[in-house]
Amino acid sequence: MDERTQQDRTRAALVEAALPTEELWVSYFGLGGSLSEFEIDAYLNAMLALPALERDLLAAAANELLEDTSLAVRVPPSEDGAPQYLPEEARRLLGAAGAFLLTSAEAEEERLEALTRTQLLDSPNEERFDRITRQAKEHFHVSTAIVSLIDDHRQFLKSLIGPLTQNVPREISFCNATIRNAGLLVVNDALTDARFATNPLVTGEPFIRFYAGYPLRGPGGWTIGTLCVIDQEPRTFTVEDERALRELATAAQHEIDS
Repeated sequence: MDERTQQDRTRAALVEAALPTEELWVSYFGLGGSLSEFEIDAYLNAMLALPALERDLLAAAANELLEDTSLAVRVPPSEDGAPQYLPEEARRLLGAAGAFLLTSAEAEEERLEALTRTQLLDSPNEERFDRITRQAKEHFHVSTAIVSLIDDHRQFLKSLIGPLTQNVPREISFCNATIRNAGLLVVNDALTDARFATNPLVTGEPFIRFYAGYPLRGPGGWTIGTLCVIDQEPRTFTVEDERALRELATAAQHEIDS
């Protein structure tokens, strides 16, 4: 697919879904992109040419946003007949945007490598993350707020405010579900949610009832963990709450990227 066609399809998809350029930029940046919002806007308005790699990253970001809508439209990659594999170096450059070219095992290997590259796993507490979890706990009036990292078998809590155990097995961690999600995951009442009702963290200590988590990304846009808030009472989560958690997650993401 040539640049103009892909450009037009990206713009048309955003218009149909009523998605602003700012949201596309946030999603694109989360996938490891480095263009400014101004440059993306210029590209969408046919005032800036981009290489295929950047166009495909924007297409992947747009498709991630479209997953949260009822629309079936998606932005195709730069070449419709692209092979289902890439040389190792090129595949690494694509990062999470190229996950569709990988097997699930290969994608997980890339995700774990991205986590390792952050050098945050098993690192000591840091005030720069603790400050964010304190703000989250106080803002939402919940018992617990965490910045978690998910490795191949467990959940490591980089920052913890509240009654939660370190190194929970990955398979029962709520955050393990969040890293598989394109965006925010909210569980208003775990006891009435079929995915979590029998989870030992719900039926036993710490008796989780409410959970809201936002994915955090490592190098290449791979989802490596979450910022989340937890409570022992069910509750609603408003649009304003979603915005506040997203802002705090953006602050946590900035610390990971720094």
